Amino acid sequence: MKLSVVIPCYNEEKTIRTIVDAVSASPYEFKEIIIVDDCSRDNTRAILESEVAPLVDKILYHEVNQGKGAALRTGILAATGDIVVIQDADLEYDPNEYPLLVEPILNDKADVVFGSRFMGGQPHRVLYFWHRVGNGLLTLLSNMFTNLDLSDMETCYKVFRREIIQGISIEENRFGFEPEITAKIAKTRCRIYEVGISYYGRTYEEGKKIGWKDGFRALYCIVKYNLFR
Repeated sequence: MKLSVVIPCYNEEKTIRTIVDAVSASPYEFKEIIIVDDCSRDNTRAILESEVAPLVDKILYHEVNQGKGAALRTGILAATGDIVVIQDADLEYDPNEYPLLVEPILNDKADVVFGSRFMGGQPHRVLYFWHRVGNGLLTLLSNMFTNLDLSDMETCYKVFRREIIQGISIEENRFGFEPEITAKIAKTRCRIYEVGISYYGRTYEEGKKIGWKDGFRALYCIVKYNLFR
């Protein structure tokens, strides 16, 4: 089976080459690497064109910045592998853990796997208290609507059988992707698993982008995509 790794990026000149090298060296053997540059304004595009292009299968460029959800929509539609994994470009998540994420699907136990930062014994960088509270509240509210018992709805690491994720229409352009896709996946009644992963979070000084406005959008998306879609 082939794994398609979709990497959305925006202003990641410090990390994009490193994450591509890490994905290339990850344990899963058959990989298709797809990068979507969401109109970066720093040196990311130049690095993609000069250094990264020979190392990956596809690089897709947005000429207008649209957001992470839009970049994922573009990358997911371009995927040809049997399994699709979402990989952020910021080094917060470790590609060496792909086997953990993919195993339930390969064993025909799951159709979708969430990588949870809050279960298991993997390393977890200690950062912002209120982010953790907000994440917990959003996950709780999402679970109340979907009747799932996820511990980390907002995680980047989500892995899908390709036919499932490509069969879902992604509407959100920014970080609302996470609650939207969770709601829509829940409605398919497919088999969902969680596995514990490590988390090497970064600070705002180090380039973290999500903010309080995205939290309010997530609340809106939880209600919208569970009740009105």
